[in-house]
Amino acid sequence: MTAESELEGYFREARSWDTDRTYQGRRMLRLAGWMAAAGWTCAVASAVALVLLMPLKRVDPFVIRVDNTTGIVDVVPAYDGHATPQEAVTRYFLTHYLTICERFNFATAESDYEECGAFHSPQRNQIWYAAWTATNPASPLNVHKDGSTVRVQVTSVSFFTRASGLSDLAQVRYLKALRRGVDSEETFSHWVATIQFAYTAPAKDPKIRGWNPLGFKIVDFKSEPELDGPADKERHHES
Repeated sequence: MTAESELEGYFREARSWDTDRTYQGRRMLRLAGWMAAAGWTCAVASAVALVLLMPLKRVDPFVIRVDNTTGIVDVVPAYDGHATPQEAVTRYFLTHYLTICERFNFATAESDYEECGAFHSPQRNQIWYAAWTATNPASPLNVHKDGSTVRVQVTSVSFFTRASGLSDLAQVRYLKALRRGVDSEETFSHWVATIQFAYTAPAKDPKIRGWNPLGFKIVDFKSEPELDGPADKERHHES
């Protein structure tokens, strides 16, 4: 073997070694590119999956209220922004009815009695008359003849749907504040009313229509104290 052939073999091996290094570098570069592309694909897929799953996951906050005096615990209803106009109107009528018909003040007693009658069915008006007549010892006119007053504050209104699909029941929680005299402190009691209601044709009497323009009627009414106590038994209407 001549020196020239040996030198040529050396250069050939050197070229093949350099070619292998170049090929290996390109191969590693392609592999790194594929791995980076796979990583970006996974990241994008994860982001898309999170976006698609967001509507399926909600956090519904709620407030639990505890009365400092009685210890009664209830959940404060939250308005979800989707109430129908009829539900909003019904909620207003129920709140107004409880506020007017469960309070007592001699200055407004006659007007309150007439206004409450505008929301009653004929059967309920008979019960209402019997509850208020002066011959009834439990009549508010007799119970509060000492000058005491009752103030009402509605705390929550919940609606219920029957198995038949009819939504004509509501449960209203409210607070009654009894004041024995001008200088006395209020005594608080907690009540819950179960009410069946309906919408009928508005009355033809302009005075009644002024109080109840949509024909909202209380079909059945039952109110009970949430805790038994002296103030809770002050006044209890039951149909």
